[in-house]
Order: sequence, then C-alpha cells, then structure tokens
Amino acid sequence: IVIETSHHEVAIGQHEISFEYGDALTTADNAVTMRYVVKAIAQKHGLHATFMPKPMGGENGSGMHVHQSFYDIKKKTNAFYDKNDEYKLSDMAKSFVAGQLEHIKGMSAILSPTVNSYKRLVPGYEAPVYICWGRTNRSALIRIPSSFKASSKSIRTEIRSADPSCNIYLAIAVMLKAGIDGIKRNLKPPKPLEEDLYNFSDERLKKAGIDMIPASLWESLLELKKDKLLKDTLGKHTFEKYFRAKRKEWEEYSLQVTQWEIDKYLEKY
Repeated sequence: IVIETSHHEVAIGQHEISFEYGDALTTADNAVTMRYVVKAIAQKHGLHATFMPKPMGGENGSGMHVHQSFYDIKKKTNAFYDKNDEYKLSDMAKSFVAGQLEHIKGMSAILSPTVNSYKRLVPGYEAPVYICWGRTNRSALIRIPSSFKASSKSIRTEIRSADPSCNIYLAIAVMLKAGIDGIKRNLKPPKPLEEDLYNFSDERLKKAGIDMIPASLWESLLELKKDKLLKDTLGKHTFEKYFRAKRKEWEEYSLQVTQWEIDKYLEKY
C-alpha cells in the first residue's frame, strides 16, 4: 500500500492517512488491510487504534473520505475532466455527483452504519450533514478537491459522509451504483455552494432548498428500505440480512438508559 500523505488531524490522537488510488476492488482491499495493520502495530506499542466514528464527545469524529473518478480506457484520459468547466468537471462527473446526492439518504445506512456514526454527523465538527456539493466547502457532503498543478489526472469527487466503521465493499458498491444512475439518467446537480452551511439558519437552509442526511441509524435504514436502486445493488439476500442486523442494533441501543439521561432527568422529574 503506497501512503501518499499522513498527518495529525484536529482531535486528540487523531490521524489522517491517505493512500494511493486504484481500482474499486483494490482500494477496498487496501482500506481493510490498512485498518488491521494500524491496529496491530498500535497493539505492539501498548496502544489501541480505533476506527470508531465518534470515540470522544466534544471532539471531531473520524470519517472515511472517498475520492472517485472514472478513467476512459480507450482514450486513456480522466472521464471526469473538462478543461473548459469552472471546476474542470465534465458533464459525466456532474451527473455522477447528482446521482450520489439523490441517493445519499438511503446510502447513509451503508456509509454510516452504526449508532455511533450519527454522533459524528452533527453540525460544527467538520462532518457533512447537508446534502450539497462544492469545491472548497468543507461543510458540503461532496467536495471537488483542488487539482494539483491543474492536472487533468487529479480531477475527482470526494464524498465525505462515510466513516471507517462501514463495510467498504458495500459502501463502494452503492456509491458507484448511485453515481452511475445519475450518469444514465443524465441528472444535473444543484448549484454548488461555497459558503459555510453551519452558519446558515433553518430558514436560510429551507430557502436554499438544502436538505439534511438522516439524523440516526434508524432513519437511514428507513430511507434505504425505500430506495429500490440501492436494494437491488445489495441484492435481496444481503439487503434483508443487513437490514435485520442493523435494526437489531438500533433496538438494542434504544433500550439503553445512559448516564447522560440519569444526570439530566432523574432529579428533575
């Protein structure tokens, strides 16, 4: 696995590791391998490396940003690149973005698959909760990273809601299927936004037509259940098994009485 960058992130003990791009299956294999290797090396040093989305309250959670582009094998060019576009994005890339935005609510059950995932996905902690896209906007769900030296090869999209607790194979499958659906249907994305949406009032968000991703695992599961494309992508067997397992996880969580609830309500009521 070729590591391109590694640096300390915002939260205590938090690190970002970016590895070299590859085809979808190889990338999924590399992500799974990296998780095991990092945890094994940490253990040798008497430490525990966690990929839990939100291990500490009041701190930024850990996401799994996935960069994607299509390569034209015949032309040997990046199919997402258009030198004449403001963002250097081709129509195909924009339709890909539109497809992912259209299916993101159902995709959330796969990309953010735990109860804990949704404690990361809250406004104000650099986690994307608003269904929109932009270039330099880190509050956007899908971002278009700046290209290095305006290179056509580096033009890509970056979906930012996924976290490392997901099954990366299923995550990539639904991300690609949603994007390809946008391409097949020639969908057009909404106008890109470059403002910090965390500062928007509810009224301003509504006026701009900006929706939010599901706020809990259960909400995302209900959205997944409504999305025929994603259900077909998973297949009947996988969808039913996955939905049943995640519903059980949500029900187990719902039965818990936390210390926060005791502290908040016991004496008050």
